[in-house]
Amino acid sequence: MATQKSRHSGPGEQRPGRRAVLGAAVLGAGTAVVGLPGVARADAKHGHGGYKDLPVPTIVAHRGTSGYRPEHTLGSYQLALDMGAHVIEQDVVPTKDGHLVCRHENDITATTDVAAHPEFASRKTTKSVDGASLTGWFTEDFTLAELKTLRAKERIPGTRQRNTLYDGRWDVPTLEEVFQWAEKQGRERGSRIWLHIETKHPTYFRKLGLGLEEPLAKLLRKYGRHKKNSPNFLQSFEPSSLQRLNKLVGPPLVVLLSTASSRPWDFVEAGDPRTVADLIKPEGLQWMASFAQGIGPTLDLVIPKKPDGSLGTPTTLVKDAHDADLILHPYTMRNENTFLPTNFKKGTDPNAYGDAFGAFKTYFETGIDGIFSDNSDTALLAREDFVNG
Repeated sequence: MATQKSRHSGPGEQRPGRRAVLGAAVLGAGTAVVGLPGVARADAKHGHGGYKDLPVPTIVAHRGTSGYRPEHTLGSYQLALDMGAHVIEQDVVPTKDGHLVCRHENDITATTDVAAHPEFASRKTTKSVDGASLTGWFTEDFTLAELKTLRAKERIPGTRQRNTLYDGRWDVPTLEEVFQWAEKQGRERGSRIWLHIETKHPTYFRKLGLGLEEPLAKLLRKYGRHKKNSPNFLQSFEPSSLQRLNKLVGPPLVVLLSTASSRPWDFVEAGDPRTVADLIKPEGLQWMASFAQGIGPTLDLVIPKKPDGSLGTPTTLVKDAHDADLILHPYTMRNENTFLPTNFKKGTDPNAYGDAFGAFKTYFETGIDGIFSDNSDTALLAREDFVNG
């Protein structure tokens, strides 16, 4: 990664030859941003140099455009692509018969209509997943055929009531269906469709005989997405999952990092005493750089919050990660007040939109290489302001 430093230009700079996101007219929440797919096509013509050729800051569509559609549905992915998101995220969990499906969690109680299916009432159970006790329905207790009888729904209807309009419209997609969708969209648009694929609870599933890495690698090879410059990132909160993938396939790897005091679950299982606070020290970053190309820290690791919930002083994480030749794709920006730092909230309604543009600007100014967002259109316009400001 000797050439990695070229990605870390100063605030507001673009790499030569890349097009900025053009002054896109937003037709309304949940609708496409005019012209952005064309920008994606133009960017793609600059070659197949892998993740280093992505626009910076890179906009990653978090579970699709989940601010406007139920998360991890083909509808959510499609809208994100139509808006012009540079990369679209999938979380993968297994079914009972070993198929990889796209859900943020294996607990599908809140994201499907499983509770309305009396034939599956007896499947409701309580499990310990990575040390947390959860009661509900879980993908590993369903065959793919059974899971396909369910319909997706909005996970947080209290916050995103408008998204409930789309409840029942889409099913739970398999990762293979997403690859097929991406291939079709890529052919139609003349560009490669970038994905950001996360292995969820890999140690938990490996103990059940449902290891994620081997079937993921097999699918990546089947669709030609297994090479160094293939258009997808592979990410996980468990470093050992990425180390395993690193031996199987070649795409760029991103270590996800939760709160500073937390420990990756594979560390807990292995008796490794290190916390995230240890991993974001220079020696920890160098260790991650030995097998990964990037990190995905929670935004609080980039700019901690003060006791009142407002943003404090940025840490040295961006500089330290860049010194280790790691890119940063922190998570997650959302438009609603309830998710924003207090100094960017507007009014008293937690579900109303706050000053998301102000928050994006503050995060971009730290020098991050990209950001996960539930609202791709907002993120792209904020990026436009930042790049051209």
